[in-house]
Amino acid sequence: MEKDKIPNNIITKLISFYVRLKFGKLHWDVRYFYRDTYYCQFVQLKYIFKDYFFKKKYKVISFDGEFAPELEFVIPFAYWHYKNGTLLRTEGAKFTKEMYFFSEQHSEVYDVRTNEGNYNYETPRILYSHNYDMKKWEKVPFKAHFKNDVYVFDKPALVIANRYNTEWEGPPISFYSIEMLEYMIEKLKDKYTIVYNRPRPQNITSDTSDVSELNEYDFIREKYPEVVLMEDLFDENKMNANNYNHFQMLVYANASKFISIHGGTAALASCFEGSNIILSKQGPEHHFGCFQKLFPKLSGAKIYHAKNNEEVKKFIDDHYLN
Repeated sequence: MEKDKIPNNIITKLISFYVRLKFGKLHWDVRYFYRDTYYCQFVQLKYIFKDYFFKKKYKVISFDGEFAPELEFVIPFAYWHYKNGTLLRTEGAKFTKEMYFFSEQHSEVYDVRTNEGNYNYETPRILYSHNYDMKKWEKVPFKAHFKNDVYVFDKPALVIANRYNTEWEGPPISFYSIEMLEYMIEKLKDKYTIVYNRPRPQNITSDTSDVSELNEYDFIREKYPEVVLMEDLFDENKMNANNYNHFQMLVYANASKFISIHGGTAALASCFEGSNIILSKQGPEHHFGCFQKLFPKLSGAKIYHAKNNEEVKKFIDDHYLN
């Protein structure tokens, strides 16, 4: 559902009027998310008796939006219903079954992820909010569930989770260049087993962004053979993971240090405890304080938000080396 397709009724008009009065000085680019927060809270009122009194399995949660909001809002919402005894079944995009490991009935019914799918007002929140004190939201124990004895290395594992995608219908903005990767590997290789991850398009469900080629794989293979490449581990697939999402979770569950990038890349890395340095140069997340208010909730991880490469370097020195 698109942001301008919120149901046009008396309730939404009243909410919009209230937001205009209270937050009128803000630009409309962010103000409509305030409206969406209140509308999501309103929608949940109709389920009070089913969720808190009758408590029978009835809830069907279906989502075809982007990877990040699914991890941030939808799966924790489904897990709350599972713990509450009210989850009937879940539906998602390709390669999501293992993400809903607790769901007794999960179907992969969507071939692509859509921006419109992000605006699912049946969830406690959508995308961004000024208030992340959410009811019907429960931290999902991904690390405990996927932890294993296979992906264990001589030194503590540190995952560099990169991406090189179009952003906001333009070129890539937040990503680690080959030069930055070289800097991080040189700094960290003696203390950690570095695992490098940038999923290929064929391994993930496509969404509204296009994956570009960074040409870093061959560089890393030739200059830093000690770096473990996730795609090489996936080729071996020692644990017979059903898909790349499943495989990522098996590897991430055994790591406690992450360096990641704005978007679903950062959200996934934040679901496995430990600590996560996130490079995000711009986006609504900055206005809404997502990296300070929301991301730590995903697993209790310590989150360090860097707005540029120099801040990434400082966080590495302060928190991963000292």
